[in-house]
Amino acid sequence: MFDYVIVGAGSAGCVLADRLSRDPAVRVLLVEAGGADRHPYLRVPKGVGKLFGNPEFSWHYRTRPLREGGNPEVWVRGKVLGGSSSVNGMVYNRGTRADWDGLAQLGNPGWGWEEILPVFKAIEDNALGASPTRGAGGPLHVSGVRDPDPLCDELVATGSAVGLRAVPDVNEHDGERIGYAMATIRNGQRFSAARAFLYPALSRPNLELARDTTATRVLFDGDKAVGVRVRTAAGHTEEIRARREVVLSLGSLATPRLLQLSGIGPAEVLRGAGVDVRLDRPHVGARLREHRCLALRFRLNAPLGANRQLSGAAAQARTAARYLLTRRGPLARPAYDVIAFLKTRPDAARPDAEVLLAPWSLGALTPGKPASVEREPGLSACAMVLRPTSEGSLAITSSDPDAGLDIDPQYFASAHDRQVGVDLFRRLRDFFAADPIASRITRETFPGPHVHSEEQIVRSALDGGYCGFHAIGTCAMGSAPDDVTDARLRVRGVDNLRVVDASVLPVMVSGNLNGPVMALAWRAAALIRDEA
Repeated sequence: MFDYVIVGAGSAGCVLADRLSRDPAVRVLLVEAGGADRHPYLRVPKGVGKLFGNPEFSWHYRTRPLREGGNPEVWVRGKVLGGSSSVNGMVYNRGTRADWDGLAQLGNPGWGWEEILPVFKAIEDNALGASPTRGAGGPLHVSGVRDPDPLCDELVATGSAVGLRAVPDVNEHDGERIGYAMATIRNGQRFSAARAFLYPALSRPNLELARDTTATRVLFDGDKAVGVRVRTAAGHTEEIRARREVVLSLGSLATPRLLQLSGIGPAEVLRGAGVDVRLDRPHVGARLREHRCLALRFRLNAPLGANRQLSGAAAQARTAARYLLTRRGPLARPAYDVIAFLKTRPDAARPDAEVLLAPWSLGALTPGKPASVEREPGLSACAMVLRPTSEGSLAITSSDPDAGLDIDPQYFASAHDRQVGVDLFRRLRDFFAADPIASRITRETFPGPHVHSEEQIVRSALDGGYCGFHAIGTCAMGSAPDDVTDARLRVRGVDNLRVVDASVLPVMVSGNLNGPVMALAWRAAALIRDEA
């Protein structure tokens, strides 16, 4: 018997396991369906390109076609200790004061900026040192880009030329800005949530880890969650009991799936899947929001950037050798080197778009195949509407835990998202038409100069863009009776069941979500301890 059973050893679960097990009087079990994160590519920041499509290290969730006549896509999540923090692009940002204060204003007290900033500062070991907005000495190492490609300096200078403020720390300001990305990298190696929080905690005798163990149902005694049913790697079924709480931290796709499999969700979905209805909760799996990344790629007029170091077996071998000797070079950098936050229209109240820039150009990701870097020199831009309002959904299709999900992303379904997305695309073109970067470009290779109209821009984003891997909202917290979770992240309608992951966010926190999810879990652990 354990006091707390945490399901999911991703960004949130690793933090929870650390924080809750600090009390030696409680027993904590962390359940993870994936395996160990020992593969060397999981340590190399750019190495994940070799693993991203590999089902041994990641879950692959297939969506509906993104538009009529279009194709579905695959949403990837980490299937390994550390979860998606072990396979992501490592870009670290925190959201803005307005984002967190907005959560509180939606009826979620305790989640405003004054409460969450001290959490970020406690978590961080920031290479830039402590400041009123940064932390130093915490468990999570955060650093900037070491020995950046010279082309990145020109990207930052171009940002200054078009009116963005060049800053050394893009997380220190909330206005329009550009600078080098902060990333969860330490000494040239990925620093996942597992490395930061879980491994130091595993020495405690009151924390146990069950790897390669899949939770298939939440167990109840009346209206009280009392444990989980799991399937081990050997195929055995076991029931694990929790004296105090079951905490679901599987992410915005797998957490609502487990709730639905356990009878908590939209009644018509559950009945259609052959699951007995315990609680009719229409919003479990609904209110899904996700970033859609608009892609632009350019050909350069000189052998600049990183393509020549990352394409072809011989070049890759030389670059890998340099990395092994020095922990430097393109393999030691985050997925994108430069980040910008900007307004798509001058009258916008605050930045409504994020742009990620890199001195390389990459083909589309294909499940089961490694990413392919172009041989000719190129630049890439990945840009997203920061706070999308379009809402999709996900639903189980069977009572079988291994059955696929019905995921409907609903990208660009709202007028807001279409307008901001189109304005963002056009502002990006203005960016790349400005010097000094314009002097390096020969042509736009994707989507191409023929794309101009709103319909063409949106279609290019759906057909050739990317999922942001930032899904939220499927177990959103709020004060209304039909909100899935309350402000303390407790599942309404049952006792001793809590959700702690990105699914509880009712609206998007501006930027990449790995940092906010770890802070959310740190704060949630304090709430859990307060109620013990």
